[in-house]
Amino acid sequence: MTRKTKMPVLFIGHGSPMNAIEDNEFTHGWQELVKTLPKPKAIVCISAHWETDGVFVTASSSPETIHDFYGFPKELFAVRYNTEGDVSLAKEIVRLVKSAEVKLDEERGLDHGVWGVLLPMYPDADIPVVQLSMDRSQPPLFHYEIGGQLASLRDEGILIICSGNIVHNLRMLKFHDPKPYEWAEKFNEEIKRLITTGNHNQIIDYKSLGQIAELSVPTPEHFWPLLYAIGLQEAGERVSFFNDKVISSISMTSVIIGN
Repeated sequence: MTRKTKMPVLFIGHGSPMNAIEDNEFTHGWQELVKTLPKPKAIVCISAHWETDGVFVTASSSPETIHDFYGFPKELFAVRYNTEGDVSLAKEIVRLVKSAEVKLDEERGLDHGVWGVLLPMYPDADIPVVQLSMDRSQPPLFHYEIGGQLASLRDEGILIICSGNIVHNLRMLKFHDPKPYEWAEKFNEEIKRLITTGNHNQIIDYKSLGQIAELSVPTPEHFWPLLYAIGLQEAGERVSFFNDKVISSISMTSVIIGN
């Protein structure tokens, strides 16, 4: 019997939607990472840009490309990521998640937190993609626990990508000054330390880190995907970082679990 390869879990700091079409250090990092990974059978994405009341999973055979932003060049709005969905995988996720009722959404497509990362990583769009929403009404532990309930997918050749940012404060972003705020660097480094030491409880309770957390996570939706990722980590599983950089008030730091 051929032993199955456990797929890694990725947390991707996705940053600006422009990364979908730009050639820069972060897209290079994503592309270099792909070279080290086995080709997935399918991809499950959890993105900061799909918050819902309740939990939903995309169940379209041909999910549309959602342009959920404004003020960007027309070239970005012209992008289409014409991948297939995977209805059977969506239904498996419904079965796997026990702590919440997951509902199938046959209409919803993929937002830029998904295709903005996948386009540079998998430009051929030849891997089926399913997206799981995040229930905006729930506390951090809820998101962490759902992540853990998806763990068996890793043994089926499914790549789980959690797309957000450890530090994400757009109100304080200095577009023409990439120098990071001291509080942003401190929070980013503290979360990295907690990931490395396996202190998941402190990451879940990130608000207890005080002012640096308040500034770095003024709203939780970009931080929550990290909770899904660490919820999928097995005891003692290797963790590494790449694209480890803070730009002004945005962290691009990304995490690989188990590769």
